[in-house]
Amino acid sequence: MKRALISVSDKHGVVEFARGLDRLGYEIVSTGGTAKTLREAQVPVTYISDVTGFPEILDGRVKTLHPRVHAGILAMRIDEHLAQLREHDITPIDLVVVNLYPFRETIAKFGVTLEEAIENIDIGGPSMVRAAAKNYRNVLVVVNPQRYSDIIETLDQDAVTEEFRLELAREAFAHTAEYDGVISGYLSGLTESIGTFPPRWQKQYDLVQTLRYGENPHQQAAFYRDPVVTGACAGGARQLHGKELSYNNILDLNSAFEAVKEFSAIAVVIVKHNNPCGVACAPKQVDAYIGAYEGDPVSAYGGIVACNTRVDAATAEEMSKIFIEAVIAPGYDEDALTKLKQKKDLRILQTGPLEDVSSDRYDLRKVNGGLLVQSMNLGLVDSDKLKTVTKREPSREEMDDLLFAMAVCKHVKSNAIVIAKNKKVLGVGAGQMNRVTSARIALTHAGEEARGAVLASDAFFPFPDTLEEAVKAGVTAAIQPGGSMRDEESVTIADASGMAMVFTGMRHFRH
Repeated sequence: MKRALISVSDKHGVVEFARGLDRLGYEIVSTGGTAKTLREAQVPVTYISDVTGFPEILDGRVKTLHPRVHAGILAMRIDEHLAQLREHDITPIDLVVVNLYPFRETIAKFGVTLEEAIENIDIGGPSMVRAAAKNYRNVLVVVNPQRYSDIIETLDQDAVTEEFRLELAREAFAHTAEYDGVISGYLSGLTESIGTFPPRWQKQYDLVQTLRYGENPHQQAAFYRDPVVTGACAGGARQLHGKELSYNNILDLNSAFEAVKEFSAIAVVIVKHNNPCGVACAPKQVDAYIGAYEGDPVSAYGGIVACNTRVDAATAEEMSKIFIEAVIAPGYDEDALTKLKQKKDLRILQTGPLEDVSSDRYDLRKVNGGLLVQSMNLGLVDSDKLKTVTKREPSREEMDDLLFAMAVCKHVKSNAIVIAKNKKVLGVGAGQMNRVTSARIALTHAGEEARGAVLASDAFFPFPDTLEEAVKAGVTAAIQPGGSMRDEESVTIADASGMAMVFTGMRHFRH
């Protein structure tokens, strides 16, 4: 009689699988909860302790770590090994069915403690899986419940081939490698301080979907999720409705949601081609949306909308008036969701509450032959540390707009210039090769509304020309990091026009 060892955390389909093995004449050996499940289903099963002659101890931490288990798995079917098994009264194990403690699911829970995580690190399971995979020519190893019906059919037809065995072994090693990678990533996140980088970057990502194409139709693409990251973010958002997400959708959703998270007040961000084209804050969400839309109605068409509060019916009604690609928000009122779903192609994503802060700490960028890693740009302008460098101090209203504009500027491609008034973006200059061109684009878009508005720059003014353009357009206050050799020239121009200007000391390049 052949022997199968079954020890699984995910018990989906295991009863039917075990019945199939029993029908095929396998003796089934099992552990703890799996054995209990099988016995309750009246499947004949032998407890692991009856095989080892040793009880499960240490709250189940030790049950399969025994020579009668591992010798049975690792023995090759050669005379010398089989003779040693007979000498020690050990029965060979022909099939190992194991999936591991739910470590990933455990750390995905909000507020999980280190003790809870550590307790869900499997030890015996990976040992058995690796042993069986190493001895794949003699032992079938199964780690994926989706394989159960395939395994039974193959055994029933006596169609087990070398290629089939090797494929199961490859899947098993991939399973343990992924498992260890998730553990390593989780523990690294707890122990690594920002700015301390490991000698080898080992992160595991799960394939979520193969995308229709990448940035362009001739490029292939896929989306992977980091299983360790928890909290509200685009990567962990749940799609509630609409067409399949595209590569560009996901990029823009991330940009929009990261931008809207900057604001404690009710805010709406509209992104187009990975740059915010409309941003506004208001006491009511619908007014914030209208303000964001009015910032650039042309670009808003076909854009991505992000909200930092639950979408209500009034906002959904306004959103429905134009074509937008996707909406991302912490949640949706029922009537708002009903309204938005009337647009059958509109992609609707829900992140969960922003109180559940994303645990992601690193920004990764692939280059040909390498990987660039940096900490997330979580820097915020501290109003108490702003330095007024002009004769005139900003008014309270100007200061509110300056802080708002700089929060937006942080999410605009460099060189970045943002014109804003009453916590509403009026013009954006993005991604230009020189700062003055970005300023001219932003000011042109703002038009006459630039009078009395404020200007934010993601980096210092290398020449006073940017400020000269702002003065001509009627801008009354500016915010920038400062630090240029020609800062005094810009200050002189600001003072001559009565403009207020503050330095932050913090640059926000976004390449």
